[in-house]
Amino acid sequence: MTGGRLSTPPSQAEPSEAAAPSRSPLTPHQVKRIEINRLKAKALRDQREAELRNQGPESHKGAPSNLAAGKKRVHSAISTSNVSATLRDGRSATLAKNGGFRPLDEIQPARNFTKYVEYDFSKMTDTKGGFMTVEDDPHNKALHAPNADERPAHMTLKEWERHQLLKSLREQKAGPFEPGLSVLKKEENKICRECGSLEIDWKWEDIFGCAVCNACKDKVPEKYSLLTKTEAKEDYLLTDPELKDEELLPHLERPNPHMSTWNNMMLYLRYQVEEYAFSKKWGSAEALDEAFEKRETEKKKRKQDKFKSKLQELKKKTRVEAYRRSRQAGGGGGEFGDDMGKGGKHTHVWGRTVENDDTGIGVKSCVECGIEVEELEF
Repeated sequence: MTGGRLSTPPSQAEPSEAAAPSRSPLTPHQVKRIEINRLKAKALRDQREAELRNQGPESHKGAPSNLAAGKKRVHSAISTSNVSATLRDGRSATLAKNGGFRPLDEIQPARNFTKYVEYDFSKMTDTKGGFMTVEDDPHNKALHAPNADERPAHMTLKEWERHQLLKSLREQKAGPFEPGLSVLKKEENKICRECGSLEIDWKWEDIFGCAVCNACKDKVPEKYSLLTKTEAKEDYLLTDPELKDEELLPHLERPNPHMSTWNNMMLYLRYQVEEYAFSKKWGSAEALDEAFEKRETEKKKRKQDKFKSKLQELKKKTRVEAYRRSRQAGGGGGEFGDDMGKGGKHTHVWGRTVENDDTGIGVKSCVECGIEVEELEF
């Protein structure tokens, strides 16, 4: 081109890196087989759907859906008439038509969650103690258990006092709860062992097996007075296993008068304790007195030995401390092996032993250095 505008030559087409493999066309025989297989699969699907419709909704309730995409399912396959009671998100038969859910009252929890209680903490009282009150925890049976010592809410004060009175009479077997007396069989009636009265204390007879009336208990205290567990151990030298054996020594329990929260007080009948201690354990009252004196002597001896040993330790500490202070103050005295200025070791010259009025122990002192020592005579 001469005298004209230059033009860009057309770009040459780049050859492809890898030529795509040529796909051979289907033969008429292959096309025929594909069409026959498609018609067979369609016929099998229609046959299976017809069988499911004839069997009803229960048979294919949990069966997987084999319908093709975009195919509408039958109504029986999606029916909610038989919803399980434990299904949390199941729709009810009446509300499912309107698009609503089942109410929570009709939904039953699963078997593993029947004891689960759901609390609404936004409506509870914060006690700052880590526990819930009775009003906030109505499902706790321990909190709602009735207390036998407190008056119930449905009972008036007069009715509660009458209930307590009947309870006391029932425990003491008194009043209307006292055992009856037979007129026909007088020999079977229990009488007082002291005066022969029929008005015995039935509670004592039930616990101690002792038929005695209240008047005789006051008249003969040396036999029918009650002993505490401590008195029985100290006066009659009985052991804990013997006192805890109800067949051997029956006891009556009473609230502790010193502190209501302590263990109950155990009371024993005096003549039963003496009978067991004198006849079975020690043999006689004299043998018990000898054992008691022996134990008291040993106890006193151990106490005196302990006091003397502590007193000796205290005296040693006091004597050493006093001697050290006297030396620091420039006083006389010396120690064994010290040179006292005579060219040799000091030899003590002991004076006469003088008995101390306070301790009763003899004390002697050195005439030259003034050191004092105690002298014990055996």
